[in-house]
Amino acid sequence: MKVSDFNYELPEELIAQTPIEKRDESRLMVLNTEKHTIEHKTFKNIIDYLKPGDVLVRNNTKVIPARLYGRKQTGAKVEFLLLNNIEGDIWECIVRPGNKLHIGTKVIFKDGLLEADILDVMPGGTRKVKFSYKGIFNEILDKIGLMPLPPYIHEELKQKDRYQTVYAKYNGSAAAPTAGLHFTEELLGKLKEKGIIIANVTLHVGIGTFRPVKEENVEEHKMHTEHFYIKQEDCDKINKAKKEGKRVIAVGTTSCRVLETVANENGLVEEVETDTGIFIYPGYSFKCIDGLITNFHLPQSTLLMLVSAFAGKDYILEAYNEAVKEKYRFFSFGDAMFIY
Repeated sequence: MKVSDFNYELPEELIAQTPIEKRDESRLMVLNTEKHTIEHKTFKNIIDYLKPGDVLVRNNTKVIPARLYGRKQTGAKVEFLLLNNIEGDIWECIVRPGNKLHIGTKVIFKDGLLEADILDVMPGGTRKVKFSYKGIFNEILDKIGLMPLPPYIHEELKQKDRYQTVYAKYNGSAAAPTAGLHFTEELLGKLKEKGIIIANVTLHVGIGTFRPVKEENVEEHKMHTEHFYIKQEDCDKINKAKKEGKRVIAVGTTSCRVLETVANENGLVEEVETDTGIFIYPGYSFKCIDGLITNFHLPQSTLLMLVSAFAGKDYILEAYNEAVKEKYRFFSFGDAMFIY
């Protein structure tokens, strides 16, 4: 299976640069995998496709303002992107310019509010960094950090909270689980009233989610790993639905990857905290999810391969070409798709 099999033509003007004013008024493309239909709706219409007893599984991770601009003691400007917390105040970071940030280099951010020492060069060229500060790290990040927007977004984000879901709870992501950005408190309230069950997982999204697939053959690609956990109360909701023949619907590819990592052959899940490097592409047999809410993904990306595995590659590419024709908005701040 070739990576080029997952290509499609996307005019640059369809890459959404800013979030839509009202989260749940983005467009929604609905794909019925049994009938092979394509419908055009508004996101808040999702309620019409969900049934009492369905379980929506969402990722309640919170994006940290992980992009930092500072200076070396020489005065030279540098940029850090926090990737993951190794332990305590030690983080793995992407640093620029990498060739100037050697072991032992000290970096100062915002008049000394935060300082960093480069401890080690890690595989892939990232750096192991120790931060020092007075106060609470996350509060300092809120003051001086910027949201780590994807490389294809060139507009400044006016409101930080628009790159967070309304249910974001646990700090740790370098990118938002974007399928969840369409939900409002009001829409979630209406879903609960209808009898739809909400369950949570927590997967901290890494910047690896934007890394291109460089191998020619899909099977040779090595997936980045991401840390996640799922609690017993959420497992109970999911397992009850599976046993009663109700649907489990993943809000986003991150939730999908957690469920498919954890599930046994009967689709049942158990409480766990670990890392996942699961790579889902056509040929994969889904064990847990019955539906998927997701955004439109980059050509030749692992996320496009995942949705192709769920709905069929030809059907997905047909839907994507239709989305281009209908001028849907693409990627993180773009429109959504519901596949069932």
